[in-house]
Amino acid sequence: MWRHIVSNMLTLLVVAIFLLGGVILWGQGQYTASGPLAEPVCLRVAPGTTMRGVSRDLEAEGAVSSAAIFRIGADYAGREDDLKAGSWLIPEGASMAEITDIVTRGGASTCGTEVVWRIGVNATEAVVRELDPATARFVEAARFDPASDAPRPAVFETMRARADTRYRLAFAEGITSWQVVEGLKSVDVLTGEVGEVPPEGSLAPDSYEIREGDTRTDVIARMSAAQEAILAAAWEARAEGLPLETPQEALILASIIEKETGVPEERRQVASVFVNRLRRGMRLQTDPTVIYGVTEGRGVLGRGLRQSELRGETPWNTYVIDGLPPTPIANPGRASIMAAVDPDSTDFVYFVADGSGGHAFAETLAEHNRNVARWREIEAGRTGN
Repeated sequence: MWRHIVSNMLTLLVVAIFLLGGVILWGQGQYTASGPLAEPVCLRVAPGTTMRGVSRDLEAEGAVSSAAIFRIGADYAGREDDLKAGSWLIPEGASMAEITDIVTRGGASTCGTEVVWRIGVNATEAVVRELDPATARFVEAARFDPASDAPRPAVFETMRARADTRYRLAFAEGITSWQVVEGLKSVDVLTGEVGEVPPEGSLAPDSYEIREGDTRTDVIARMSAAQEAILAAAWEARAEGLPLETPQEALILASIIEKETGVPEERRQVASVFVNRLRRGMRLQTDPTVIYGVTEGRGVLGRGLRQSELRGETPWNTYVIDGLPPTPIANPGRASIMAAVDPDSTDFVYFVADGSGGHAFAETLAEHNRNVARWREIEAGRTGN
């Protein structure tokens, strides 16, 4: 009898183990299989949220089929305590395993709200944007002048109160160091003051992620380190035979290229004109250097150059000085720096606007004069004269 009872118990135990194994395998399959989410969603994880709370939110969003399986799977993977606060984009059909990785990986939020300060040559503006998970595109919620005394839009203050709102600075290529400092003054999530305007050309115009409470000097330091690295790499890879003796001279030339053309495809052609002039001992004769001599980078001239200014002697007026000016005239971007150290191989020594936003290049003065005449005809047609 006892043998019969023991035999039955062993049989039940084997069956139970078999069933448990089947349940575990089924659960593992559910955890790693494609999820039920029909379109992407943005999951907001507030500081202090637990994995239990996240699992319930995911189930309510239709991102997981079972909050319990998600929670058990995360615990089994050893990620139960790795949850990161932020806003996380959960893609269509993501498995529970993939979602676990997304919400525990950390880093910058991948969806939600961001505030971007666009610090440009002519103005600074702030844009509040919200990511639409369905299209993976940011939708503008507000735009304002951060330098104005007017109250900030309500949506900005609302988003600022969220711990997962991202902040970003976007600096335009060709901006001067003075304009960088002035723009940073209006970014009110930053703290501290910038003691001195950094050397012209020493700051890399790019996009920088920031956090509330970061200092303005920290931003300057990041921009300076980035520009130093870009210039060093470019100088190391420079073409042979350039009429440039130092990385600083390459930076000066790059700043002139940056201010002379907004057409990316033209940068290396423009660079070739100035390189050819330097090789031949010709003066560069470029208007942006004259403008810098007038403004010294403090704001925009806002008008055409006068003949007296074209003839006026300043350290930057390349109509009256030989060679390169003593300093850059702006902060050039990576592409202009690369163009300065690797120009096109041409015989061009002249260029003038062609009416399409680009320039007409010439090898001889006669050809250049014809291009200038065509440009004046275009200008006259536009003004009706």
